[in-house]
Amino acid sequence: MVQINPSLSVPDDEIHFTAARSSGPGGQHVNKVSSRVTLLFNLDQTTSLSGEEKLRIRNRLSTRISRAGILRVVCQLHRSQHLNRKEALERFARLLLEALAQTAPRIRTVATRASGERRIREKRHRGKVKQVRSRMGLDDE
Repeated sequence: MVQINPSLSVPDDEIHFTAARSSGPGGQHVNKVSSRVTLLFNLDQTTSLSGEEKLRIRNRLSTRISRAGILRVVCQLHRSQHLNRKEALERFARLLLEALAQTAPRIRTVATRASGERRIREKRHRGKVKQVRSRMGLDDE
C-alpha cells in the first residue's frame, strides 16, 4: 500500500515494476545487473482514485502518461534495484500528491498610485541613461 496523503492510498497490486540495465556509474557491475526500475501505474484501471482525481492527474501529468493511460516513473539513480524501486515509489507518491493539490485561485489586485508613478519614473530614468549612451557613441565616431 502506497500512502499518497492521509485520505488516499494506492494498493500494491495496482503498481507494477519492470527492471532493465541502467546507464551510468557501476563499472562492470552495470553490464550484469538490471538496476534501473520503471514503475507503471494504469490510471484508467485504478479503483483507488475517483473520476475527478483521474482527470486532474491526466491533465497535470500528461507528459508522463501514455495514450493507454499508463503513468511511468523511471529511476536509475542508485546502483541497487531495491533503492531505485524505493525511490520510484517516493517519486510516484510525490507526483500524485502535487497533481492532486488544489491551487488557490488568483486574487486580482489593483496597482497603487505610488507604484504606478514609481514605474514611470524608473522608465524615464532608464530612457535618459540610454539617451546619454547613444549621444556618447555618436561623438566618438
